[in-house]
Amino acid sequence: MRIGILGTGGMADALGTQWIGAGHEVQFGGRDLGRAAALARRRGGRSGSLREAADFGTDAVLVALPWDAVAEVARQLPLTGRVLIDCTNPVGEGFRLLTAGGPSAAAQLAAAAGPEAHVVKAFNLCHENVWRLTPPVFDGRPLGVPLSGDDAEALAVVGQLVRDLGCEPFAAGELDQGAGLLEATAALLIRLWVGEGVDAQSIAPPGESAGRKDRPLSPSS
Repeated sequence: MRIGILGTGGMADALGTQWIGAGHEVQFGGRDLGRAAALARRRGGRSGSLREAADFGTDAVLVALPWDAVAEVARQLPLTGRVLIDCTNPVGEGFRLLTAGGPSAAAQLAAAAGPEAHVVKAFNLCHENVWRLTPPVFDGRPLGVPLSGDDAEALAVVGQLVRDLGCEPFAAGELDQGAGLLEATAALLIRLWVGEGVDAQSIAPPGESAGRKDRPLSPSS
């Protein structure tokens, strides 16, 4: 796949490196062209401006920018028809969810990018260090990655990129509700991990004890 990455921070680096290793073509894009070029030299990808990365990502565009800058940037880029992967978290001081009571960060991205772009919320529940693991497997179980989005083809694309990391994609609902739940979950997990020093994995029981009906959870095979 041809993947454009908007941003040059830790998430851009970690996910981009893994996708390059999986054989995908990746272009890192940033406002600081020197930083984007340095990242590309280290990882073996291409570099350019944010616009060039958006234009390059004909299969997918990872949005790995500060969440409060995403909508403004999206309005300036050629994102028509693009699959946009939103890994941002609108979490502020005191581990507060900054979008509480309003549209999720992913919904704001979708509105700014326009109706022909297909936003999928993904990769927002784990720190960048998790995505550097090859693969992220814990106690013999591949990491599950919830995906929220409205377009089946976009979900299939992102599901494949999840599998390329050695992880398992799971359906987390349509964007209008699922993305907000994922962002609120991230705020809670960050509070527990960082603020309280709690092993947040211990708060959820195994599936067989959770009272759910057995049904397929993957958004696409």
